[in-house]
Amino acid sequence: MITICWNYPPHGSRSNGPIRHGTYGVPGNYQKIANDEILVIPMIETQQALDNLEAILDVKGIDGIYVGPSDLAFSMGKTPRLDHEDPEILTIYQRLIAECSKRGIYPGIHCGSAEYAARMIRMGFRLTTVSSDSGLMAKAAMEAVAGVWKEAGSPR
Repeated sequence: MITICWNYPPHGSRSNGPIRHGTYGVPGNYQKIANDEILVIPMIETQQALDNLEAILDVKGIDGIYVGPSDLAFSMGKTPRLDHEDPEILTIYQRLIAECSKRGIYPGIHCGSAEYAARMIRMGFRLTTVSSDSGLMAKAAMEAVAGVWKEAGSPR
């Protein structure tokens, strides 16, 4: 039996941690509401996770999964990247969606583009993220610099 540790007693064995939860609201109230607000979303990003998928998904209290496609591909000996078109990876995504659906939990995935995120939603993923804060800032900075040079002309 797997012990749930992410919830506060009596539903789990998470420690009180009063300093951390105090940053989220009034100290002392957080533990009363936290168990109802915490989502448990393990990452599926290794071959080992795929090999143990059913056992992971059957842990009581799992709300969903979150696929790290780059690390997942890397662990399978493939090129680490987002927005895969590899048929084997897409078949794995279909398996993940189906297994989550059987259990009423949400499959999620990290995407590199809005277009791919929309595709993954159409495929059956219920949670998608696009890029990262640093990735989005770097893209905006490159676009801004390119815009300057487009308007000003080449410095050469």
